[in-house]
Amino acid sequence: MSLPLALWAVALSAVVLSAGPAHAAPGGLTTTEVSFSGDGGVVLRGTVLAPASATRRRPALVMVQGAGTRGRGELRAEAEAFARLGIVTLIYDKRTIGYSLFHRDYSVLADDALAALRLMRARADVDPARLGLWAQSEGAWVASLAAARSADPKFLITVGAVGSTPAAQTAWGYGQFLRHAGVSGSLPRTMQETGLRLLVGAGLFPEADYDPVPAWQNVHQPVLAQWGEFDREALPAESSRIIRQALERGGDTRYTIRFVPGVRHDLNLTADDGFDRIDSLPPGYGEFEASWIDGLAHDVPPATVGTVPQPNQMSRPLTPSAWYESPWLHLAVFALLLAAFAGYPVTAAVRRVLGRRGAPLVRRPARWLAALGLTTTLGSLLYLCFMLATAANVVGPVVAGRPLPWLVLQVLTVATVVTTLATALAWRRHRRSLDRAGRVRLGVLLTGGLVFLPWALYWGLLLP
Repeated sequence: MSLPLALWAVALSAVVLSAGPAHAAPGGLTTTEVSFSGDGGVVLRGTVLAPASATRRRPALVMVQGAGTRGRGELRAEAEAFARLGIVTLIYDKRTIGYSLFHRDYSVLADDALAALRLMRARADVDPARLGLWAQSEGAWVASLAAARSADPKFLITVGAVGSTPAAQTAWGYGQFLRHAGVSGSLPRTMQETGLRLLVGAGLFPEADYDPVPAWQNVHQPVLAQWGEFDREALPAESSRIIRQALERGGDTRYTIRFVPGVRHDLNLTADDGFDRIDSLPPGYGEFEASWIDGLAHDVPPATVGTVPQPNQMSRPLTPSAWYESPWLHLAVFALLLAAFAGYPVTAAVRRVLGRRGAPLVRRPARWLAALGLTTTLGSLLYLCFMLATAANVVGPVVAGRPLPWLVLQVLTVATVVTTLATALAWRRHRRSLDRAGRVRLGVLLTGGLVFLPWALYWGLLLP
């Protein structure tokens, strides 16, 4: 099949796969289950919500989700609000083929969004001249790419768009939530720099260095970019400035920058200045967007609506990793620590079965070193993984500026260093009473204790 013919086939498949009856929905709406072919032929399924009494072509939206694969239901309330205002709205499930926690490609997702637009453009109740994209959070990176490469979207509406790289934005968000919880000391730096650099270096942070500015510079459609007053994730003041400047550099002055009072990152209500996860839309949700779309028939002068939030912290680019931050080196160090600390009790059990015992005065501090080192190493890994996975949103009790688990780990770290010294002194004092196997066992254990010291310093466990 030739390339032009293949392109036509993809375009037509968005219509062919869309067959589905319309059903009545609450509030005078109809819903239609649809499917269409996205990038690479992946079939995506969605729901179109429309006014039940559609007698003319109406404006329409394709809604692009933020990060994750929670499904179209995540945006159902917003879609119903738009449909009640006379806007035909499509919500669809994000692909799971080619998109996961550790792999994503915004270019692929942009092609999916354009395929969804082709589906909507073929509907009899949609006005193609008033058909646009609505995108939230990560979806704004996707939608701006789609708008930059195609004239199909006639306008672009974003919620919580980020103007920096994903890595810088994530670090900034960690800082917001940790500061709100009253956390200070070494943990914020460990989360914002050390942990993120290791994730990026290990390939576990997809699209970490994606720069959204080139795409925004190539957007030439009218843009409504919105942020909540209490957006703690998208750097609203900084992102709005970056996006506005990018649009102007590309020659697009048909934009509206809007800051919505009383709401958080996704424009839902908040009872904790944006640090909670309430799913509740404010009264009149969607009315500004509907009015803005109606106004596109006229010129859209550049405008800023609302008060720009004052940033309490600017984002910083993630510094390049040093040679000692190689993921393979860290994996090797972690394996060495586990082998050294866990190996001592294992070999002790074997020696006990064989009727052999070590020197009593050395055995006691060595046992403590093995137990403390193993507990601290495994505990630190599990806690940092938990904090990274929850984006520092679940901190727990804070004591002396430290989350209680982190404080416990720091105490255990100091105890591990002390028992390393005690074991080394005991070994030196009683080394002549040890057999060769005992000296080897203690040598391996002490090697783990010595390696543990710089490892703990690097991860901030020995820092204030």
